[in-house]
Amino acid sequence: MLIQLKKVLVCCMTASLVMAGGTQLYPVKADTARDLELRGPTSQGNQADNKDTFIPAGTTSADLGELRRKYSETFIFRGPEVKQIALTFDDGPDPRFTPQILDVLHRKGVKATFFVVGARAKKFPGLLRRMSHEGHLIGNHSYSHPNFRNRSIKQFQSEILRTEKIIQNVVGYRPQLIRPPYGEIKEEQVQWAKKNGYTLVNWNVDSQDWKGIDEKKVFSNVMSTAGPGSIILQHSGGGVGSDLTGTIQALPKIIDALQAQGYQFVDLSELLHTTKYR
Repeated sequence: MLIQLKKVLVCCMTASLVMAGGTQLYPVKADTARDLELRGPTSQGNQADNKDTFIPAGTTSADLGELRRKYSETFIFRGPEVKQIALTFDDGPDPRFTPQILDVLHRKGVKATFFVVGARAKKFPGLLRRMSHEGHLIGNHSYSHPNFRNRSIKQFQSEILRTEKIIQNVVGYRPQLIRPPYGEIKEEQVQWAKKNGYTLVNWNVDSQDWKGIDEKKVFSNVMSTAGPGSIILQHSGGGVGSDLTGTIQALPKIIDALQAQGYQFVDLSELLHTTKYR
């Protein structure tokens, strides 16, 4: 346990100065390993172990499918059939992994979409500023990463609006896009999002990197299912003890392989033809 804590602290210290654009510094402060913890888990792999992510009896993937059909302009799982793909990263900012992912994207000249957790954005605003400065799109991934199926409409609104305010205070705009944690949401929440002009975005390609798998498996999971208009789910943050090394190592290979097939990488606003900000 002590060794693991030391590793986290070392990683956080290493990330304390993040370079962006070669000259501008973005300080990242992480006092303890607790800064990486949230009230809810930050990876799908923890779902069975946390009451926040328990799926009530009767909830099925068919429910989400019905919501997608009923609210097709508000709740989106993939883009149009064009040779464009959107890379999306959930659960950041995280000083252990987010800077490394940003470094890869910067080297490759690729823009992505980051769905950030409000509690982490509040703790690590420097990384949020770096995302924005380097041209990436920022989306809302709730404040504490709960399963919205287990939350009232007021709790849902609080999670979204609290995170929205944090993002606006750091980068100067309110995100248009929301990704519900675990991809789970209730109809009344979709209705509220639609009424207030938000776009909900899930995915149709799951890298399953939250399992801590190696780069070969991450690469295989993406390449076996990616196609025109794909929205790829990966992660730029995780809970204490999480390992996203596979994601970081696979990312440049995924980019090279899909570009070799003629795909262009774009952020979600370009893929879906939505506005970036509110």
